[in-house]
Amino acid sequence: MHFKHPEILYFLFLLIVPILVHLFQLRRFKTSYFTNVRFLKELAIQTRKSSKIKKRLLLATRLLLLTCIITAFAQPFFEAKDSKNASNEMYIVLDNSFSMQAKGKKGELLKRAVQELLENTPETAQFSLLTNTENYWNTDIKSAKSALQNLKYSATPFELSSIMAKIKAHKSAHKKDIVIISDAVGLTENDVKNIDQEEKPYFIVPQAEQKNNVSIDSVYINQTLENFYEITVDLSGYGEDFKPISTSLYNQNKLIAKTIINFDAKKKKINFTIPKEAFHGYASIEDNGLTYDNKLFFSISKNKKTNVISIGEPEKSNFLSRIYTSAEFNYNNYAIGSLDYNSLEKQNTIILNELVEIPQALQTTLKAFVSKGGNLVLIPSEKSSISNLNSFLGNFGKVQFNTLKAQNKLITKINFDHPLFSGVFENKITNFQYPKTNNSFDVSSPYPAVLSYEDQTAFVTTIQNQVSGITVFSAPINTENSNFQQSPLIVPLFYKMGQNNQKTGVNALTIGNNQPYFVDVLLTKDAILEVKGTDDSFIPIQQILNNKVKLTFNDFPETAGNYSIFDKKEWIENLSFNYKRSESDLSQVNTNVVSNFKTADTISTIFNTLQTERTDSQIWKWFVIFALLFLALEMAIIKFVK
Repeated sequence: MHFKHPEILYFLFLLIVPILVHLFQLRRFKTSYFTNVRFLKELAIQTRKSSKIKKRLLLATRLLLLTCIITAFAQPFFEAKDSKNASNEMYIVLDNSFSMQAKGKKGELLKRAVQELLENTPETAQFSLLTNTENYWNTDIKSAKSALQNLKYSATPFELSSIMAKIKAHKSAHKKDIVIISDAVGLTENDVKNIDQEEKPYFIVPQAEQKNNVSIDSVYINQTLENFYEITVDLSGYGEDFKPISTSLYNQNKLIAKTIINFDAKKKKINFTIPKEAFHGYASIEDNGLTYDNKLFFSISKNKKTNVISIGEPEKSNFLSRIYTSAEFNYNNYAIGSLDYNSLEKQNTIILNELVEIPQALQTTLKAFVSKGGNLVLIPSEKSSISNLNSFLGNFGKVQFNTLKAQNKLITKINFDHPLFSGVFENKITNFQYPKTNNSFDVSSPYPAVLSYEDQTAFVTTIQNQVSGITVFSAPINTENSNFQQSPLIVPLFYKMGQNNQKTGVNALTIGNNQPYFVDVLLTKDAILEVKGTDDSFIPIQQILNNKVKLTFNDFPETAGNYSIFDKKEWIENLSFNYKRSESDLSQVNTNVVSNFKTADTISTIFNTLQTERTDSQIWKWFVIFALLFLALEMAIIKFVK
């Protein structure tokens, strides 16, 4: 037992006062005479005995009464079990990622967590609240009420390691109590391995009852017909025993197509045929899972011709004019001696077709061209200088040419998953007429091959970055060295290479990917492009590059939807933004990661536990009660004991 004011116990010396009063009573007895004293002597003996008992009882009660009063003022208490952490600061980490849209026993996980915080957090408790994107330092439940009630789901995934780093960086003289409320979707060992062992957090992991979910992953143009686009919608299913899914297609919020799909596999594709014109809308599904991935917004710009130029001998480039037809492409071929360098910046794709030497001036121009979003195709010549090729390719990646080998080799393997062949084949072809080359270079490349020889070496490989694509052949494809020009693979391969990396037809960017976007517009020096949606607008980071503008969006916009780019009030182009699909798989819950930490079902359990373990047991009230009891006992002795 401990005392808050132990100095008051010195007043216990006052207990000597009732003892002295008892020992030195100053009361004088008056003598009375009676005629018959025999009976009076017996009465006197009895009276003296009862008087002594009464005085001793009164002395005991008064001593106990005074002791209880003095002890009560000293405020005795029993020290709490965890009193050394009573001054700890509270940090509440609330996961508001899209996976918290899942429904538990009492509704959506995030909304239920917010309600419990509002109902069970003590009004006097000071804490800091951290979500995926927002921080509220040193607040209380009244001050944070509005923020909690208006808390929206965040497109930013829940990154516990990043949030814990913020808490650690928040300097304080006290230790920290950390409460983490998350469904643990996607939580890994790396997220918790750096947590300070002295500040082990409490985890509250709400459980979703419905873990089935279907998401729209992507939309792309599968086939371009004379007057129509055939677009494909890719769906992914997570879970089992799905009900039929309703899938719809909207243009400018107008329903243009709808179908029902039976989800009997993990991946499904749905094809829609739409008119070959501008599109600004979304694909939508209806399921009982998460809602954030039920829409995928996309835009199709008005069909523009793609500018393609090939640099090389005209007789070796005739096959390209049959692929890049005037209906879809502006195609030209120039020999290296007659090339106008100023025209290169206006191109979407440049093909270096069997140049013996790539001049340094051209290398510099092409390096700038690729950095601004242009596509580049390199077809070597048998007479090409290996050092010249490698010096040039070193500007873009790690593809390097080695020795030229005079050996017949068959091209036998197609990488069907490569973007250059996406949507080209309905089925994977295993037996076709293999094209061949007579002479080829050994090429070392860390990147996946598009087409491979029978010995697994690369015939075509690509260096892919965020804004452009560099395609490299390992052998000349003129008719003397190869029959590849007669192969059915040449048309889809060069058609896809000719398309600009970002002008493939469908504009559907992902929020937070920080992928630069190039707009074909000529701006004045002080002009600024603005991106506008239905409810909000923002100005992205932009850089003027001759006849293009490079836009960087960072984490904007905050809301997925259809947007348009404006130069003041002049419309430039449509584009669409979507959320990452990283939260769609609810089976990624990894509760084993938190098994070494304290867990609780509700926030009220944690607050009650902390209060019980860290609050001293005050017992001075009991001494006040005992003092009152002894006072009542003294009154009773005086009144009833004779």
